[in-house]
Amino acid sequence: MAKLFDSVVLLEDLPEANLSRGNVGAIVEVYKNGEAFEVEFVASDGSTYGLTTLRPHQFLVLEREPKLIAA
Repeated sequence: MAKLFDSVVLLEDLPEANLSRGNVGAIVEVYKNGEAFEVEFVASDGSTYGLTTLRPHQFLVLEREPKLIAA
């Protein structure tokens, strides 16, 4: 389940929010035990270019598992 501060990728275009499939953001608020999530999209210069509420089917959580290097 998605949680606060997870990085996510948008799975669909949201023209009303000026967001496109593939945009990467971070969860900044969780509503009703995960029924919806507030997601902030930030440019490389640190400026916010999008802030919108999403349902779980609209994004994918980006997993960041460490890679083990064999000795």
